[in-house]
Amino acid sequence: MKYRISITLLFSVLSFTLLGQNHPAIPIYPKGNPVTDSVEIIHYTPTGGLDTKAAVIICPGGGYVMRSMRKEGREVAEWYAKRGTHAFVLKYRLGKFDGSGARHPDMLHDLQRAVRYVRFHATELGVNPDMIGVMGFSAGGHLAAAVSTHFDAGEANATDQVERVSCLPNFAVLAYPVIIMNGPHTHWGSRRFLLGPTPDPKAVEDMSLEHQVKPITPPTFIFHTSDDKSVDVENSVLYYLALRKMGIPAELHIFQHGPHGVGLAKEDPTLSEWTVLLETWLKNWGIMK
Repeated sequence: MKYRISITLLFSVLSFTLLGQNHPAIPIYPKGNPVTDSVEIIHYTPTGGLDTKAAVIICPGGGYVMRSMRKEGREVAEWYAKRGTHAFVLKYRLGKFDGSGARHPDMLHDLQRAVRYVRFHATELGVNPDMIGVMGFSAGGHLAAAVSTHFDAGEANATDQVERVSCLPNFAVLAYPVIIMNGPHTHWGSRRFLLGPTPDPKAVEDMSLEHQVKPITPPTFIFHTSDDKSVDVENSVLYYLALRKMGIPAELHIFQHGPHGVGLAKEDPTLSEWTVLLETWLKNWGIMK
């Protein structure tokens, strides 16, 4: 009898542990469209005993042709969850070299939809609809900056009620972001997979985000390294200057050394300081406690 009780207890503990580690993948578009059925957000709920009700939607990088779901997705979401913030990792659509895959504005629509979805379902998801931010790395940083500069208040008469709410984020965090789509500092791979091999000049200008900052673009934190060999630091500098010109609260941290794609840089004692700076910034804005 004792043996049976022990086995039952073991399975109960294992079941509870597995449930505690479960991160539901939530489709954000109405089902039935093969183009958008794969777009989803993966929800990481707070794990550290504190729940601030704030939320961040994370866009992993990958040049708009892949997504770094571990280093720039799951690990980042867990970092937020441990600090009381809900995190949602976005699986947005991707481009193809010949332009036959997704292309602008598909990716932007996916992030706009994710912000609307989390805001509309805020009560069920346990978040504050006025504390929803975006974060992105590299090309994902471009996407986070794109929704920070290309947003609307929602369509009041839309049949789909999710589309009735605003997609304007309340804050933005950009890590070594792609910003520029024309000129010597362009990340040409991201441009090709986002806009196609022969992009329309208007689309190039619309996605050159240093030219698109609005008076209500959200407060923004930016991190980059001077010797990033993949995405020139000028991308972050020009975006910061555009924010400053428009009067948007912004904080830019440039480290002298560090490769592209470091994520949280957990194994680099110098570079990992960027997350300490980020946490302080988030606390100053009341997003973390």
